[in-house]
Amino acid sequence: MKKGDKLIDWAMEIQAIGQTGLAYSKDVFDTERYSRLREIAAEMLAEKSAVSYDKVKELFCNEIGYQTPKIATRAAIFKDDQILLVQEKEGRWSLPGGWCDVDQSPTDNCVKECREESGLTVKPVKIIAVQDHFKHHGSIHPYGITDIYYLCQSLGGEFQANSETSQAAWFKEDDLPPLAENKNSTEQVKMCFAAHRDANWQTLFD
Repeated sequence: MKKGDKLIDWAMEIQAIGQTGLAYSKDVFDTERYSRLREIAAEMLAEKSAVSYDKVKELFCNEIGYQTPKIATRAAIFKDDQILLVQEKEGRWSLPGGWCDVDQSPTDNCVKECREESGLTVKPVKIIAVQDHFKHHGSIHPYGITDIYYLCQSLGGEFQANSETSQAAWFKEDDLPPLAENKNSTEQVKMCFAAHRDANWQTLFD
């Protein structure tokens, strides 16, 4: 499934209307109607995919309140023109990062995620890009996602065993491992190399 397919776009809009309606409506009959809108949205997505309705509903209709995008951070750390990547438990590699916790600013979250996933303490020095997730990845979610890429300076540390990543290693641009493309694409990792090499890099955004 990809954003841009009209049926999927309509389903996402219907789900957002239903979720917002449930957040603010006080009338029992209106809440029933908004609940049904969310069910219809889940049915539309299940029809377009190989995923069961129950699974789609679980993933697609579990948010509450006014629907807003989620924020994710990614850190680009370099040593000798090599970038640090961490290996996810499923085997593929990504920039250290993840969802922004509710009690963290994006910058603080970037530092926290790096420490947890790579063992390094870092100092974010520049924002490489602020990107809409759907414009750069094929996967879809029932909410928008904004990815913030930081260029970071390592202050020291070493990899520690943890529940999210198996190892951390340094890679050259022309020798990247299999990437977790749903988290950071090859294009985005190469963007980080370009930002690292350009002292006058201007933040990209879309």
